[in-house]
Amino acid sequence: MQRTIDDEKNPKKPVPTTYSRLNPFQAKVLKNINLNGEGSNKETRHIELSLEGSGFSYIPGDTLGIAPSNDPELVAALLEEMKWDADEVVTVGRQGESMPLKEALVTYLDITLLTKKILQGAAAFTDNEELQKLLEDTAAVKEYCDGRDLLDMLRDFGPWKASAQEIVSLLRKMVPRLYSIASSLAAHPDEVHLTIGAVRYTAHGRERKGVCSVQCADRVEEGDTLPVFVQVNKHFHLPEQLDKDIIMVGPGTGVAPFRSFIEELAVKKATGRSWLFFGDQHEATDFLYKDELEKYQQDGVLSKIDVAFSRDSDQKVYVQHKMLEHSKELFEWIENGAYFYVCGDKDHMAKDVNEALLTIFEQEGGMDREAAEAYLKELKTQGRYLRDVY
Repeated sequence: MQRTIDDEKNPKKPVPTTYSRLNPFQAKVLKNINLNGEGSNKETRHIELSLEGSGFSYIPGDTLGIAPSNDPELVAALLEEMKWDADEVVTVGRQGESMPLKEALVTYLDITLLTKKILQGAAAFTDNEELQKLLEDTAAVKEYCDGRDLLDMLRDFGPWKASAQEIVSLLRKMVPRLYSIASSLAAHPDEVHLTIGAVRYTAHGRERKGVCSVQCADRVEEGDTLPVFVQVNKHFHLPEQLDKDIIMVGPGTGVAPFRSFIEELAVKKATGRSWLFFGDQHEATDFLYKDELEKYQQDGVLSKIDVAFSRDSDQKVYVQHKMLEHSKELFEWIENGAYFYVCGDKDHMAKDVNEALLTIFEQEGGMDREAAEAYLKELKTQGRYLRDVY
């Protein structure tokens, strides 16, 4: 197309930046508080972030990705162990990006996860016979990698005949951490809220920390920024018509998406009923969002709430036990078209909730196990049994 004189006078306006997984937005931290009471065994952070200027939007059920940084203490221990120069320039990633070693260890590389592939690559850089022997036994390799990290490997199988670059080349890029969004954009324009449980434990004689969760708990203060992006979750969202009933099972941090659901229902003045099952260890210290949830119940936004606190009685009571307690009513809700949601621990809780549902269908629907499983499968097909488990 032919340029005119006017085109010369009016240079193009700058194209607005598009933020994404590959180009995260630096979101300002507005609030970072511990939801657990004094004396709790847990630390759950409620974090509020500003999305102003990001161009992001989300709906309840979506997730927020955070590009985390490694623990500076762990990085310092690695540099000390290997007597590496923090300022040495190394090349990382498929694109061959160059950066100082310390920066690569803090922001780019996964230094907390060991794999068989890393051990196999490392074996070329040491004469340590224990490592060669370990690699002959697949089960032993799996056991060794569980709960150990790069520092463990470097301490256990030296002395090393490798440069920093050679060790760095064994490592994969750190992946973002995804968290269920705990807010409704309609209720909090230009904001996103998260509910993050700090992961801390001891294994193999060392204290271990969740990369992102402990960064958020210990090293992120109000006014700081976190690199974030929104990830759509097509398989976990509210019904299109808000006159439908919903049942939500979310113990611990699994309550996060349901806080966003309930906020959305409140703003949109939904006419459907809602029922939340929540559980944790102790009611006094671990009832996350207690005041908010009870206020929503008083206001009629949340129709029912049933809670299970496993350490407050001689016998451990979990959310699935509360479901079974209310089996007749729960089955009636589902028979009348309610949507059933589960969020949280995949390995134990979600399996137990699934089993409780099948038992309820058997008891209240007069079904055998095969029929109960077929009924549950039909709920999934209809998009009325939705799980966000991890």
